Amino acid sequence: MTYRLLILLSCLPLSLFAQDKAKPVSPAVVSKDTAATRMLQGVTIFSSKNNSVSPVQTLSGVALEKMNSLSVADAVRFFSGVQLKDYGGLGGLKTLNVRSMGTNHVGVFYDGIQLGNAQNGTVDLGRFSLDNIEQIDLYNAQKGAILQPAKGFSAASSIYLQSRKPTFHEGETTHGKVAIKTGSFGMVNPSVRLEQKITNSLSAVISSEWLHGNGKYKFRYTNGTYDTTAVRENAGIDATRVEGGLYGQFKDSSSWHAKVYYYNSTRGLPGAIVSNKFYNGQHQWDRNLFVQTSYNKKFGKRYTMLLNAKYMYDYVRYLDTSIITDYGPLMNRYRQHEYYLSSANQYKLTSFWDVALSADFQLNEMTAVNLDHFAIPTRYTTLAAAATQLHLGQVEMQGNLLATFINEKTKLYNSGHDYSALRPTILVSWQPFRQEDLKLRAFYKSIFRMPTFNDMYYSTVGNPDLKPEHTRQYNAGIGYTHNSKGFLQFFSLQTDVYYSHVKDKIVAAPGRNFQWMMQNIGGVDIYGVDASVQLSPRLLQQVQTDFSVKYTYQKALDVTDPQEVNYKDQIAYVPVHSGSFIAHASWNKWDINYSFIYVGERYFLNTNVPLYYLEPWYTSDLSVSTSFLCQHKLIKLTGELNNVFNQYYDVVINYPMPGRYYRLTASVNF
Repeated sequence: MTYRLLILLSCLPLSLFAQDKAKPVSPAVVSKDTAATRMLQGVTIFSSKNNSVSPVQTLSGVALEKMNSLSVADAVRFFSGVQLKDYGGLGGLKTLNVRSMGTNHVGVFYDGIQLGNAQNGTVDLGRFSLDNIEQIDLYNAQKGAILQPAKGFSAASSIYLQSRKPTFHEGETTHGKVAIKTGSFGMVNPSVRLEQKITNSLSAVISSEWLHGNGKYKFRYTNGTYDTTAVRENAGIDATRVEGGLYGQFKDSSSWHAKVYYYNSTRGLPGAIVSNKFYNGQHQWDRNLFVQTSYNKKFGKRYTMLLNAKYMYDYVRYLDTSIITDYGPLMNRYRQHEYYLSSANQYKLTSFWDVALSADFQLNEMTAVNLDHFAIPTRYTTLAAAATQLHLGQVEMQGNLLATFINEKTKLYNSGHDYSALRPTILVSWQPFRQEDLKLRAFYKSIFRMPTFNDMYYSTVGNPDLKPEHTRQYNAGIGYTHNSKGFLQFFSLQTDVYYSHVKDKIVAAPGRNFQWMMQNIGGVDIYGVDASVQLSPRLLQQVQTDFSVKYTYQKALDVTDPQEVNYKDQIAYVPVHSGSFIAHASWNKWDINYSFIYVGERYFLNTNVPLYYLEPWYTSDLSVSTSFLCQHKLIKLTGELNNVFNQYYDVVINYPMPGRYYRLTASVNF
């Protein structure tokens, strides 16, 4: 423990912070002209930050409002190179896999601080409503800046969620938004957001919503002999989200913000449909609370400081009526506590050379009630990152070295092994022509992820002897953007080719006495291409149009054992071809948006034989919205029709997705 504190304390006077200065549009309506301008402005559905040294995809601002999306999970489906694991319905778990390296290799950051789950390593993106999100960034490798906590360097890829910050024009003190969504599955989803200017340097915001639905929808099922149409049962949800934030901007150029987040849900778990079993008696209750704060200050022109802190409490209660114990149906309770401190710093040595040093300390504790042979683990994680950045004319270079120290202990049974590692990352970009916004980029990153508490300690399946799962990533890409006042107002072309290798992949395999156990026996080679084209042509004088096309080619091959029949077969659930298309048109006070997602053929096991084959699927979504003023308040009405062609499909085998469904939204900004 002593060396951890020394590492953290040594960085306290030298902290760093990098924050996007995206300015959200104020919801207040000052005049009719102002409102009309806002309704008529063009929207770039996606953008790529061409000044970023690492590949990044961005969805932000008004563009988020144009998507047929209820949560963050719905929006990130349209990024290239991702697979969204969706178990169906309003309350179904939704997790993200980037470039086939696994969900646990994706870091999810909320307002610059990582969201964690030491139990299973996943973050349910369905918990985060778009009503309170201003911007979503997906970075391959890591955020393209050295001004970040050490956690920012520790994932193979990262999603950054930026919540909406209160912004006030002169004379404004209060903003608010009230909205109600309703639609299929018995959905009722009211929400409210209030922003208050307390002083010239301090403002507050509170955002809350309630989501209710019975989750029932029709689906088609076949067992190979006959087809039937059934109704999905035990998929209802009641969920409440409350967020509060304080934002301070002071005269000495320092800034501070604090956030409280609380999520409470009860949901049915409809389960997989196997052997003609259509009903599952599982249920889950979730309570998640975290409090986090961040302080950023610049000292002169050379030195920047950032301090972050967070506390998280997570409670899960799980009921399975199909398993009867001495005390009745199986009821397990899991509790997690997380404590996090971060200190980071940047110093500008010269006009072209920056250096940074950051250190994080995190403590995770977990207990489980009524779970046999659970070890009750505690994990101590210390990270220290040294980074540098060079601006050499038209060449940008970044590099960092991340040191990680993991210590594990348990109250019962055997604990996992301590682990330490030193991992490098190098990123380079080159702009060959000064007058053209064309950039070539490349990166190399070596990183790992620790086994989760479930991997190591869950009943008889866990294996405390597991090693971390390692990845090596290589990427080369090209990006070009162009803005003009002519016919083609915006054009962007982005292409990346990549190779990744996953070593010591953690998988469930037969172990002692033929019992299933988590083991390090997997290896995966991943080859891929991500490509996107985005453009905003002026097709008609009064109509603003935007188009986006994204495509991913990916071969993710199992290279575990040359003697196995599935050697160099495509791994489960990864399509070779996938893509999306979005078209948006804005005229006067009307907006129309069409989106299309395609996922090619896949296999639900690593052996590519017809028995495990999954057919391609696609969905088309359509929305129409209009805005108008009523007593100086902006009112917006939206109608959505999703899965227009009523296609039946599974994202995860035996977890059927909804067919055609609708959603209606009404909101008032004041």
